[in-house]
Amino acid sequence: MIFRFINNIIKIICRMLVHFKKIRIILIIVTLFKLIFAQNFSIARIHYDGGGDWYGDPSSIPNLLNYVQENTSIAVNLDEARIKLTDSDLYSYSYLYLTGHGNIRFSEDEVGILREYLLNGGFLHADDNYGMDKSFRREMDRVFPEKDWVELPFNHEIFNSFYEFPNGLPKVHEHDGKPPQGLGLFNEDRLIVFYTYESDLGDGWENIDVHKNPQFIREAALKMGINIIWFALTQ
Repeated sequence: MIFRFINNIIKIICRMLVHFKKIRIILIIVTLFKLIFAQNFSIARIHYDGGGDWYGDPSSIPNLLNYVQENTSIAVNLDEARIKLTDSDLYSYSYLYLTGHGNIRFSEDEVGILREYLLNGGFLHADDNYGMDKSFRREMDRVFPEKDWVELPFNHEIFNSFYEFPNGLPKVHEHDGKPPQGLGLFNEDRLIVFYTYESDLGDGWENIDVHKNPQFIREAALKMGINIIWFALTQ
């Protein structure tokens, strides 16, 4: 495990040298310091406007971070961060998370800020908690009007970065009964937004008494969460 971890750190440094972009290098250096010097990795949940429950699944991220701590070499902060995109400490976080059931709305300033953040090294995982799909896609069209969603094939590295998911995303909740999709937005060859649709990983990360999911589903959701984090930090 530790040798794989070190190898991935070397890979990040090499790619950083190739892609010589100032803000991106700053973000990557922040991540490297957190990993190498045991400063804690954290997930920053986006507090958005529009009326949707951005705070949904409150036990999900702490549970995921605890699982990351127990099963990987990543040192983590077990408390999630909660930020608005206009907060001055946005660039202290390399990993953003967004979820909810209802409407999402970004201000004009937030659209520009999120675009700059993602194009310069940041990563966003958006997890459809059922009901946010229409508004999330609308807002991301404002952030990246020139980009289209790409469904990631099951052999993509994100499904194999730490644990093996030969059939792609696990299905946690039925929602509309559609198969789960892992959708991505890319900047050149780098995945900058990963959208887990019709899967509801966050419900699988929640305390077991909240949704009463079988343990094997919770375990699959947590393992997929590790895959996303590991991939985001090492791609």
